[in-house]
Amino acid sequence: MGYENILFEAADGVGVLTFNRPKALNALTTNTLEEVKEVVESIALAREIRVLVLTGAGDKAFVAGADITGFQTLNPLQARHFAELGQGVFFKLEHLPQPVIACVNGFALGGGCEIAMACDFIYASEKARFGQPEVNLGLIPGFGGTQRLARMVGRAKAKELCMTGEAIDAQQARELGLVAKVFPAEQLLEETLKAAKLLAGKAPGVLRSIKQVINRGLDVDLKTGCAIEAEAFGLCFASQDAQEGVSAFLEKRKPSFKGSLTD
Repeated sequence: MGYENILFEAADGVGVLTFNRPKALNALTTNTLEEVKEVVESIALAREIRVLVLTGAGDKAFVAGADITGFQTLNPLQARHFAELGQGVFFKLEHLPQPVIACVNGFALGGGCEIAMACDFIYASEKARFGQPEVNLGLIPGFGGTQRLARMVGRAKAKELCMTGEAIDAQQARELGLVAKVFPAEQLLEETLKAAKLLAGKAPGVLRSIKQVINRGLDVDLKTGCAIEAEAFGLCFASQDAQEGVSAFLEKRKPSFKGSLTD
């Protein structure tokens, strides 16, 4: 299916969604968000796609933020609806059964930083920059930035970044725990796809379980989180992939994972 604002392709179990508005630095519009929503919903049902990678077209931006060209005409109710649309799409991305890697090749500001944080982890180019500069427009982040940033880098640093609007480079983002790895620009996509293909070879149901347990555990106390983990650990033993993984280890061979937790 063709899209106006994004590109999507899949091969070898890996789907790649590219924000494709390079002249606008891939800024997010309502239409872009609706297209991302459609792709994410379809991937959730596609067992042949085991990993999703998000990146941006061009060499300047991942996503430079929301497209503010129409902000002057928004009334408070419309602005709230726009925020809720973005938040809803990002929650769908965050809860996608498959692992999601943000491949940040340039500016990830405002909505760009927010969508990257909704991914499972971020690989970044040395040229990448992250920030929530909405304060400079007389606004606050609206796509979950205040909440995810605080959970990822801590309350005080999140307040500083949101209040000053300061952008940080990839190395600073890595030191704060926002970014998992930093690569030279020319190696970023190759290294990201290498990691994606590695994940695509793992047991898909187990990756889904890891994602769910960590996400759910962050919102509860430690004891409850460990109970969630124990339940999921036990459920793994119902899967063919667990049997295959243990057998392969004991037989000193590479496992061939195919199923899910319920197969």
